[in-house]
Amino acid sequence: EPKVPNFDKDAKDAVKYEGLPPLLPSKSVNSAVFLNVQTVYLRREANRGIESLSLNYNGINGTVVVLNGKIVCHGSHAQCASYTDGNLEQIDLQGGTLSPGFVSFGAPLGLQEIDQEPSTNDGSNYAPILKNVPNILGKGSIIQAADGLQFQGRDTLLGYRNGVTIAVTAPVHHGFIGGLSVAFGTGSINRLAKGAIVKNVAALHVSIVDDVEQPSIATQISLLRSLLSGHGEGLLGKWFVKAANGEIPLVVKTQNADVMATLLDLLKELSQTVNAKIRLTIVGGAEAHLIAKELGQAGVGVILTRPRPFPATWSGKKILPGLPLSKEGQAKYLLSHNVTVGLGIEESWQARNAWFDAAWVAIEAGGSVDKETALSLISSNVEYLLGVDVQNQPDYVAWHGGDVFDLSSKVVAIVSGAKERIDVL
Repeated sequence: EPKVPNFDKDAKDAVKYEGLPPLLPSKSVNSAVFLNVQTVYLRREANRGIESLSLNYNGINGTVVVLNGKIVCHGSHAQCASYTDGNLEQIDLQGGTLSPGFVSFGAPLGLQEIDQEPSTNDGSNYAPILKNVPNILGKGSIIQAADGLQFQGRDTLLGYRNGVTIAVTAPVHHGFIGGLSVAFGTGSINRLAKGAIVKNVAALHVSIVDDVEQPSIATQISLLRSLLSGHGEGLLGKWFVKAANGEIPLVVKTQNADVMATLLDLLKELSQTVNAKIRLTIVGGAEAHLIAKELGQAGVGVILTRPRPFPATWSGKKILPGLPLSKEGQAKYLLSHNVTVGLGIEESWQARNAWFDAAWVAIEAGGSVDKETALSLISSNVEYLLGVDVQNQPDYVAWHGGDVFDLSSKVVAIVSGAKERIDVL
């Protein structure tokens, strides 16, 4: 039976601040010693995977030392004794864990505070194939999410307090062209803070959807073919050429297997006609399992924005629901066909549940998806699929009282390589 984390302070703050307690860290330090650490999950240097390292030596948990946001020692207390001279902040995890920082994608984190209150949001960009774009924007303009970022939103900070250290956000859009996404640090106070902008331009985004307000699917595919062939104007044309050359990922939102199959055909066509080297990522992917083999062979990754599938639309009705309705879940099935899989979200409040979504996939897989693979679904895989590289400055999350997926554990600190500091929550 798991122990329950101590939420006494959280409960008192909720009453004291009438339901809106402060969410920023209680303090920040440059360096610290984490004591009584059971396990540390590290990023593999050779590839984008995650590996676990037990620090339990003959029943005695180990030590992790962090200097200026970087892990410099992990092992027994004796092995790291030279760093533990008493001058560093000491944080006792009581059998806890250090895991990689999580990455959230799919919702307008950083662009939206209150969903149904427009005055708190960045707004939606123009849809060029639905209506005219004002002349003042010029021909071939493209929107960058980085220009509209808002920091210290409650959903963003709640995600941070639950291990989400980076969010990748595309411009809010309801048409074909989404624009350029940004990767930013969820715990930053503003864009000028050190490490706030992880990557100013992460990927190029488009949506291919079957909607009464949109042109036909065929029209949208035709436009995509034209833009990737170099027929776009201005900055819009420039960024589509970059995507065609493989300089940034092309991220296409769709739930439908037929659209995905058409996109795979388009990749082959453009590789022959314009020597394209497109790095395609599918977002949504409700029906991706239907062409899992082909996606794996083409090297096309999928970010599932509904880790627990639901047939919300006609175009995404052929879901693989997982237990107890199907033998396998969608994430496991795609992984078994060598598809790089990430887990995403659709609404901002869901960011705080990243660890829960990954745990659900692992449990549903019945042991065939280990903890390291589950963690990669919400960290390194998402980074890879969206063109974000933090290998040299990774974030780590300190969990008190148990493993990252234990109900007895709780996030108590965030280690930031880019900010060169540790935020104590």
